[in-house]
Order: sequence, then C-alpha cells, then structure tokens
Amino acid sequence: MKKSDKMAGLAFLLLIAGLGIAALFIVLFAELAEEVMEKEFGLFDRAIIGLMEAGSGSTMDNVMFIFTEMGSVWFLTVLSIIVLAVLGFKMKDKWGMLFFIIAVGGGSLLTVLLKNLYIRERPSINPDIDAIGYSFPSGHSMGSLIFYGFLIYLIIRTRQRSWIRWLFVAILTMLIVMIGSSRIYLGAHFPSDVLGGYIAGLIWLILSLIALEWIQWHSRSPVPPVHALRKLLGPLYRTVRAKLAFFTD
Repeated sequence: MKKSDKMAGLAFLLLIAGLGIAALFIVLFAELAEEVMEKEFGLFDRAIIGLMEAGSGSTMDNVMFIFTEMGSVWFLTVLSIIVLAVLGFKMKDKWGMLFFIIAVGGGSLLTVLLKNLYIRERPSINPDIDAIGYSFPSGHSMGSLIFYGFLIYLIIRTRQRSWIRWLFVAILTMLIVMIGSSRIYLGAHFPSDVLGGYIAGLIWLILSLIALEWIQWHSRSPVPPVHALRKLLGPLYRTVRAKLAFFTD
C-alpha cells in the first residue's frame, strides 16, 4: 500500500473516531439535562456553590468579574473579528474562516435554542454580569469553550516551538475553566449549568473541527477518502473473512 493511501486511511479513521466521541458526549449531555430537569443535581450544585462562597471576598469579586467579561458576548465578538482578520489576511485560510464563523456563530444560536428548550431559571438575575434569561446551559461556558477551543486548535496547527504551543494551550484551557467558575461564583449559574455548557460546547466544537478537517482533506489530498479507507481495511477484511471461513468449514 502506498504511504499516501495509508495516511489518508488513518486520517479517515480518526475522523470516524471523532464522530464517535461526539456521539458519546451527546448521550452524556442528554443524561445531564434529564437529571437537571428532574432536579437531581441539587446536592452537587449546593456543594460547589458552598465552596465558592467560602473563598469569596472583594478581591476575588473583582478577579471573577474580569474572567466573566472574558467570556461575554461583546468580548468574544471583538476577539472573533481579530481572529477572522488573521485567518483571512495573514494565513489566507478561507476554510478556517468559514468554519470559525460556523463554530462560534452556530454555537451562539445553539445556546439560545437549548436555553429555550430546557427553560431553567437562574440562581439570581443580575444584568451587570450578563445574568439574564434562562440558565441551562451556561452561555458563557459554552461560548468560551467553543471560541478558545478553536484557538487551541489553530495554535496546535502552527509551526511554533512545541513549548510555546503547549504554554498557550495550558493558558487558554485554564481561561475556559476560570470563565465557567466565575459564573458560579458570581451567582449567574448553577454548577450543572456550567458543566452542561462545557459538554454542549465541546460537542459543537468537535463537529465543527471534524467538518473543517474533512473539507481541507478533500481540497488538499489527491487520495479519495473512501478509496483510502477501503485500501487500508482491505487486508484486515480478507484476514477476518478467511478465519471465519476456516471455522465454519
């Protein structure tokens, strides 16, 4: 088998694995949402909120307010314009631009849809910290995971030194966690809202990146994906068939 065929076939298997992971997270989100609607997460929510309240203070209030603003609609919108400019003018990545818009814009629409589907009331209403509307899932948590998660994907694909890439990955991952934590601390969401936002955001991000990789593969690779997969799995299929024939004869 040619090396190009083998690499294309393996890439196809990775895409299939990504879809499988997304499917598992969909099931997990559905289970979480069902438990939330049946109010089975009350003990979990109270325990996390109690820990947050134990560490509260004026300095922590200011820190958490900064983090929550970094996941707000206006802040992510400004950063999105910058990212699109870099993708379009510097990197000349039209597919990256398109699927970034799909990921971030589609994620925002999905957040609204899910909130109006589950209609969970917030722990408190506070317009100053963008705590209005329904609570589940957390829009800040979902939006930040999609946006900063897409940035992580773009950073990993760059040719920067490995330690620089992983430093930025660690910083952005911590930022995602702190944005979700800030929503709990400031009383805008229950912990289960934040967990639901992370899971829903991860599902949408995975699907968006799989679609992006698929399109880029088609546009760059001379090897048709189905043909590559057939050639990769052909020897395995023939081996299994031969063994089955041996045991059935």
